[in-house]
Amino acid sequence: MNKRYFAFILTILCLLGAAGSGFAQSKIPGSKISGSVLDEEKKPLDFATISLLKSADSSLVRTAVSDLDGKFLLSDLPAGDYFLTASMIGFKKISTKAFSINQANPSMNFPEIIVAKDSKMLGEVTVRAIKPFVERKMDRLVVNVENSSVAAGSTALEVLQRAPGVTVDQNDNIAMQGKQGVLVMIDGKQTYMSNADVANLLKSMPSSQIETIELITNPSAKYDAAGNSGIINIKTKKSNNVGTNGTITAGTGYGDNYRSNAGLSLNHRNRDINLFGNYNFSSVDRGQDMSINREVSNSNVMTYFGQQVNSLRKSDNNNFKAGLDFFLNKNNTLGLLVNGYSNSGSDLNNNITAIGRSFSQADSSVIAINNENSKYSNMAYNLNYKSILDTSGMELSLDLDYSRFNGDNRTLYDNRFVNYNGTNKAPSLIRNSTPSLINIKALKADYTLPLNKTMKFEAGIKSSIVKTDNDFRFEELKSSNWENDVRRSNQFVYDENVNAAYTNLNKQFKKTSVQLGLRAEQTNSKGNSITTSKLVERSYLDVFPSLFINQTLSKNLDMSFSYSRRIDRPSYDALNPFIYFLDQYTYNQGNPFLNPQYTNNYEVSYNYKKTYNLSLNYSLTRDVITEVLLPDTAKKALFQTNENLDKQINYGLNLNAPVTLSKWWSSSNNVLAYYLGFRSSDLRGQDLNSGKVAFQVNSQHKFSINKTLSAELMADYRSPIEYGTLKISSQYGIDLGISKTLLNKRANIKFALSDIFDTRRQTITSAYTGLNYNLQQKNETRIGRLSLSYRFGKTEIKPERRRSTGLEDEQRRIKN
Repeated sequence: MNKRYFAFILTILCLLGAAGSGFAQSKIPGSKISGSVLDEEKKPLDFATISLLKSADSSLVRTAVSDLDGKFLLSDLPAGDYFLTASMIGFKKISTKAFSINQANPSMNFPEIIVAKDSKMLGEVTVRAIKPFVERKMDRLVVNVENSSVAAGSTALEVLQRAPGVTVDQNDNIAMQGKQGVLVMIDGKQTYMSNADVANLLKSMPSSQIETIELITNPSAKYDAAGNSGIINIKTKKSNNVGTNGTITAGTGYGDNYRSNAGLSLNHRNRDINLFGNYNFSSVDRGQDMSINREVSNSNVMTYFGQQVNSLRKSDNNNFKAGLDFFLNKNNTLGLLVNGYSNSGSDLNNNITAIGRSFSQADSSVIAINNENSKYSNMAYNLNYKSILDTSGMELSLDLDYSRFNGDNRTLYDNRFVNYNGTNKAPSLIRNSTPSLINIKALKADYTLPLNKTMKFEAGIKSSIVKTDNDFRFEELKSSNWENDVRRSNQFVYDENVNAAYTNLNKQFKKTSVQLGLRAEQTNSKGNSITTSKLVERSYLDVFPSLFINQTLSKNLDMSFSYSRRIDRPSYDALNPFIYFLDQYTYNQGNPFLNPQYTNNYEVSYNYKKTYNLSLNYSLTRDVITEVLLPDTAKKALFQTNENLDKQINYGLNLNAPVTLSKWWSSSNNVLAYYLGFRSSDLRGQDLNSGKVAFQVNSQHKFSINKTLSAELMADYRSPIEYGTLKISSQYGIDLGISKTLLNKRANIKFALSDIFDTRRQTITSAYTGLNYNLQQKNETRIGRLSLSYRFGKTEIKPERRRSTGLEDEQRRIKN
């Protein structure tokens, strides 16, 4: 391991020791304040707030929260004269008499602090809060999925496509603010998957499992440095109720094809444990129509290819999660978490390519019937521990993770060649299989130390080890026997180890808050193409600084500035040089010589009345990894691969404006205008200079018809863009949803119709000189969905504990 990495870790540990000793306050050894908070019937009140204040000026010294037995403890206190207050929503605030803590009297006990119910508050005030679909917070945009009727019956990927500034292209690549390279996390935990497999996972996740989606465009040093366009964190639902409770969901939908989903979540919580779990199943049939018209010039002779593809994808998806939290005491929690999925699917593609001197005069054709069957499974295990070291907020959390991914994709290609003069070629029957095995291990530790009331220090370390094995076999049927084609088969093994450490220092001034961060990541990787004897090894150390400044300019206006440097490493299979065919004229090929890309992100944001937000951003990416479509002149084919282009330039403006039009009508509106440009001095022998100004508009409207009935209308528009070698047309659509609550708000029924006018389609042409094609694609997007849910069990709310585990960078890079 690199010596500089060990030196960096040693420095971090020294800083931790110095911070812990240098900022310690003068405290009375063994000092403590304890007691119990009870209601008027002398029943314990848990989660009441206990505040310790100075008698002289009522300034706050410490706070604590009562446990499930109503007990609280404040320890390691400095000498002084104090009093306590106890408060809780629905109860009157109460104060104790003054008392002293000193060497002679180091402890104080309050066996019964009785708080009375606030009958006036309970009798006269009814709070009914409805979160908007889109919420702007200081460092992120939050999409509230849980109560949306438009999102009912959708998959997580379909919901994500409606999020402001987020796009999903024809190959399920996710982009934010026009840029690809998004780090997708679930419950703060990285999925360790490639874009393709993240998309498959999100397709199998029903929206009923999602609480919120967080869009973080400029993350701090605490997060993995991966993701040049930021982080999308999908928070799933986890019951936070005491006792035993759960939710049952079921749904159905129909567009051109049928789909269904069902799910069950259970939670049991008491003073010692929290046991939770969920299981979701979905069966989805989805069609797609695509046409590609290409013109190929060879020795000044033009050949025209007219390709028509229609496909039907059928998938059965199972995903599950189970966890157990042990409350060892009020300051220490040990947790176990297991989650995974098991998905299977089939994809039938009918592909007809007419070839001739013009699109209207074909002299031959290739008929390809491709039958694909796939199985994917993943199991992830997490052991976690969290300790609150003292009442000042010092915390330590540890995570140990292991994940195993299995994928098996088998495709049979039946190619038939028809010459219109009657001299037909013999049919070609080929097949390939792509079994993949990926093992991931990760360990991380995070430490938080409040230095005083206005300053906080954070530090952490992480190490991950990834091993992938992809054995691609290409076989051809000859004389009734399947023969392996060694020229087109390949076994690719990839090993990677990333070691990281970070520090953050937060300081709060009167009207200004500043956060300085520094993250170091040391990477060791080895890509081994066993079949072709190609070995690519790399070892490098990178430093990623970050800076965040928030300034209050006036009562209604805040300004913030952020900067961060980030990295994106190639996905595992993008490095694999195997060739994957759609037919003999269209294929995909990996690139084992891809380098990581580096991005510098800058953002200035203005917030007016904590409601309206305007942000300006600029980023520059070097060695940008870009998906490109290029010509294979020898085979007269079109192929897709990934290349390192010289740079990507992005700057933009984003406006988020929620508007309340009346008591029953509210809206959330988002406008994004940006420029995205690509530069490359040598892309397969050509210069590339592409890019244009584009914009996206999202407008969501919510109508409260009565206390139990509401409706939603959502519209979006995306203007034409240029992305690398691709020119992509505009896209727009309108969605509608209706929601009705029943049975004292325990049951809910929702109906949604997506893409009402069936307008979401895509046209792609070439920005690469000398390559002429027109690709048109239409997915099945107009779908009606009906969703039912029922909540049962106790409903006493307790704070939830949501784990952010150590799997936070590698798994997203798994591809099939």
